[in-house]
Amino acid sequence: MRPDIHPDYHDVKVTCSCGNEFDTRSTYKSDALSIEVCSQCHPFFTGKQKILDSAGQIDKFRKRFGGKK
Repeated sequence: MRPDIHPDYHDVKVTCSCGNEFDTRSTYKSDALSIEVCSQCHPFFTGKQKILDSAGQIDKFRKRFGGKK
């Protein structure tokens, strides 16, 4: 590999808005990074994900406006 072409890769402390903190390595310029969503508070990872019932929505629409016959 050629020398002096790679960015500085160092430890970064990541802080989420929920209060969760963890350390990682990154090329981010600062030693601290603030994020809004992490794996501790994101609905997909916490199991509180809202699943849309698209079939139910279509049935409601057809009942309200009538379907083609």
